[in-house]
Amino acid sequence: MNTNNELILQKESVARPINSLTPFTLLDYPHKSACILWFAGCNMRCLYCYNPEIVFGKGIISFEEINRFLKKRINLLDAVVFSGGECLLHKKCISFISQVKKMGFLIKIDTNGSQPEVLKELIEKESIDYVALDFKATPSKFEKITQSKLFSPFEKSLNILLQSKISFEVRTTVHSELLNKKDIEQMILYLEKAGYTGNYYIQHFTNGVPTIEKLGHSFKTLENENLSTEKIKVQFRGG
Repeated sequence: MNTNNELILQKESVARPINSLTPFTLLDYPHKSACILWFAGCNMRCLYCYNPEIVFGKGIISFEEINRFLKKRINLLDAVVFSGGECLLHKKCISFISQVKKMGFLIKIDTNGSQPEVLKELIEKESIDYVALDFKATPSKFEKITQSKLFSPFEKSLNILLQSKISFEVRTTVHSELLNKKDIEQMILYLEKAGYTGNYYIQHFTNGVPTIEKLGHSFKTLENENLSTEKIKVQFRGG
């Protein structure tokens, strides 16, 4: 006969998809207070990735533990950010995101765009409020930088967002050894042709941190360039 404690242990022994939790941030959801759930695992191996422990590591926090945390943060936090790794890879992410949304939190998704069908379902269910879509590179450099062949799914995700009414941003992390001015200009042109307008965020690589691939020093050469167009305003972040 199982005791209550044994039942709890069985419940907590299910997959623990979350690598870590940032309990408070004012930087990751525009104009809102939030926490960040860092999901373990990713289907890309971006050379500049400074979260190798999340990409290659295993989760240590269960949905049940996060639920308990979030219940204590109702009316204290505005939003929950689902990040990673790639949060949309996890089988139960749709049901869990919907559950968190029902608690009254705004939901932001950080995604590499590799799971367009999951993204589409979340939008259709009105389970998410904001998306940050990573634009790694144009097709000519995408495979080298991400060590994947996932540009086509990314393209589908971008089109899904463009056709929806959901607020979203496009962002690119730049290491000067991997992307130069010409690459960024091509990426801006690609976004314009796709129909994207608004802010395009360039995130400087942070030097001096562990990465998947050993890279040299990255230089902030782009900030001196006038990259904005009539339709797209380039904004710089970090570094």
